[in-house]
Amino acid sequence: MFPITRNQTDSAPAAEQEEEEPHQKNLPNPSLKSSRIVRIKKNVVTEEYKLSGQVLGVGFNGKVFEIFQKRTGEKYALKMLKDSLKARREAELHCRVSICPRIVQIADVFDNLYQGKKCLLLVMECMEGGELFQRIQARRDQPFTEREALAIMKSIGEAIEFLHSSNIAHRDVKPENLLYTSKHPDAQLKLTDFGFAKETTANSCLATPCYTPYYVAPEVLGPEKYDKSCDMWALGVIMYIVLCGYPPFYSNRSLTLSPGMKTRIRNGQYEFPAPEWSEVSEEAKHLIRQLLKTDPTERMTIADFMSHPWINWSVNLPQTPLHTSQVLHEESHVWEEVKEEMTNALATMRVDYEQVKIKTIADSSNPLLKKRRMKRAEKPEAAGLS
Repeated sequence: MFPITRNQTDSAPAAEQEEEEPHQKNLPNPSLKSSRIVRIKKNVVTEEYKLSGQVLGVGFNGKVFEIFQKRTGEKYALKMLKDSLKARREAELHCRVSICPRIVQIADVFDNLYQGKKCLLLVMECMEGGELFQRIQARRDQPFTEREALAIMKSIGEAIEFLHSSNIAHRDVKPENLLYTSKHPDAQLKLTDFGFAKETTANSCLATPCYTPYYVAPEVLGPEKYDKSCDMWALGVIMYIVLCGYPPFYSNRSLTLSPGMKTRIRNGQYEFPAPEWSEVSEEAKHLIRQLLKTDPTERMTIADFMSHPWINWSVNLPQTPLHTSQVLHEESHVWEEVKEEMTNALATMRVDYEQVKIKTIADSSNPLLKKRRMKRAEKPEAAGLS
């Protein structure tokens, strides 16, 4: 069922050797004070793990499979990536930060062949509690409260705090990447999927437009350069949805990211309408306003977020019931459509320029170029007739 074999080549392709040499030598990054080092195994993954064939999920980068460690019988999740510089960057960054208890843990990384192609196989802890919104939506019989929303936001904040202190921008913070360890009431919420994560420094900015429409910061829409503060905007959008059940920015048309939605994001145009926001504390609304500042230089940092009164007000925060569970349940079909639309849109919207291959003019299928070629081809014939 899974024809995975050992990769017989001990080195990366020639074009990749120079950049990936530090990974293969297992050198830690000096910018991280405490981290795990990537150790990529060359033996076949099936020597250590049994693959059940069950698909646990389907993401932008491919499927995630259920596997079991042969020695202990423990269940894990296997993420398969086509080997590339981008995939190795994801494996390296995810492995290095998985020492954080708020980030999905990486157990092993394998360099194998699958159907004759080089692949990286990421063996991760199995998150059996489902996605963030799925868990809130299931709370229809028991009111979901603002105090519980606070606990969720604090958990997400702790993950981002670790990343930003390590000079890493996640760039894809969204509910689908926030998973629970189990269905138990005390399960831990963790951040996953580092396919678009990137290191940053105090003097560097990011330019690659990697985003998911509903959570995209204004500066990521371009052409401005941006930094890890884009994660804080996403945190604000998630907090808004957690407290009411719908997003602050949305498209009024059937487009995933309409011109009107882009304008509202750029201008920071959103409201706190009744009845969903009537009982939500002013402290929570203040925090959202600080996170959804359109100017990234004015936007709240993760340190400010973690020290905000609302985040540290858990003892005194009333058990105010929210509309979130009901709204998410009533609009569950809409959210599924939104996720499907966004997945399709990401194929063109989430561009990583490091991976772009520019066609030559001769190979281009651009209609305008075709028309111009046809006109050029007709000119000699016309000259011969005159």
